[in-house]
Amino acid sequence: MIHYRQNPNGPSPLPFSPATVVGNLIFVSGQASTDANGAIVADTFEGEFRRSVENMRRILREAGTDLNQVVRICSYVRDPANLSTYNQLYREYFTEPYPARTTLTGCLPESLHFEIDCIAVVPSE
Repeated sequence: MIHYRQNPNGPSPLPFSPATVVGNLIFVSGQASTDANGAIVADTFEGEFRRSVENMRRILREAGTDLNQVVRICSYVRDPANLSTYNQLYREYFTEPYPARTTLTGCLPESLHFEIDCIAVVPSE
């Protein structure tokens, strides 16, 4: 069964679900540095990274799982100069064995420094 999780703050102006649950997997759509209403919150790379991961954590928590159950991550880093900072911050949120990961650079608009999506396991009840 497929379950589309809706935005808890109301309908999104964009045509997507924040997450989709299929079986015991949750696929979280790209999370950026946004507030509860979906407005972009401009910040430093570190600030945007933390806000993006916390947004992802909130969605995972609402589905009954957490960052420890993430099996795959795709990250988008606008400026390749931030990759060392990215790896340092990443280690604060994810530990060995690390999830499978792809990191793309130079692919975000000027309004964003960072975005992240993931696939995680939702433990059986």
